[in-house]
Amino acid sequence: MTSARRAFWEQHACLPLTLDADVSDILRYRRPGGAYVCVNVGYAPHSREDSLSYIDHFTRSIESHPDLEIATTIGEIDAAVPDDRIVVAFDLEDSNPLAGDLDMVQTFYDLGVKSLLPSYNNGNAAGCGCLDKTDTGLTAYGRDLVKRMNEVGMLVDGSHCGTRTGLDLSALSDQPMIYSHSAMRGLWDHARNITDEQARECAAAGGVIGIPGIGIFLGPNTATLDAFIAHIDYAVELVGPEHVGIGSDFSFDADDVQGDLEANPDLFPEEYTRWGVIEFVEPEVTLLIEHELVKRGYPEEAVRGILGGNFRRVAGQVWK
Repeated sequence: MTSARRAFWEQHACLPLTLDADVSDILRYRRPGGAYVCVNVGYAPHSREDSLSYIDHFTRSIESHPDLEIATTIGEIDAAVPDDRIVVAFDLEDSNPLAGDLDMVQTFYDLGVKSLLPSYNNGNAAGCGCLDKTDTGLTAYGRDLVKRMNEVGMLVDGSHCGTRTGLDLSALSDQPMIYSHSAMRGLWDHARNITDEQARECAAAGGVIGIPGIGIFLGPNTATLDAFIAHIDYAVELVGPEHVGIGSDFSFDADDVQGDLEANPDLFPEEYTRWGVIEFVEPEVTLLIEHELVKRGYPEEAVRGILGGNFRRVAGQVWK
């Protein structure tokens, strides 16, 4: 199989969370070899009803689009590669849309939500966030949530969680967990980035760390391909190429994101705003990672894994 047939797996991207969002933006990930893109359908401010509405809108829009389709099994994703298609599933960036009801894990999973992170930046009923001054880890409800996710087959995601909470996820989950979109704190000291210990424990549990393309997580608002690759290099050196992937966290609604930052200082304090308008690595640049890894001498197996094979492996182990 030539380099043109390496499949691409984007573990986290953000369409506008509105009921008129244009799903055709996802086509910016189009490439030879096909692509899987996991799209967010809600985070801390959103209710159960909000997220269900976004799922309904995105699903109907994707199913009616000639160049996109929903794919929530490994077989459906693999089938996209020969035809160079883009397939889509969903994730939740907080447990708030569950409204405290663990049965909603199965409901959301059946609707295409394949991963969920318990807490977004600040503590909630499940555990602590990365911006909390004190991180007491998962709560009793959070531990029950992880158990239920394991039973259903939903990926446990530690991005945005506090350090202790993330370590609890690695220790408690009986399936591999992931950090869908978290850069490396050992390279750039930002509260949203994960520690070396978190990365090692995730890898020890068989999981994968998705490196994001957000300027303030890569450096002082450094949204460049070189900065993106630097965090990939660091993670590979730390835990091995088989535990590293891509979760760019690209927001197709950058203007709305900036508005959210200004309107929600509790969720996005000085750690997010000190560099001004946040810069993002564009999808077209993210797709250049493949060429850059080859140019830097990464072995073929490592390139395939980072580009998508590692997240595919973990999904294959966890999804039911």
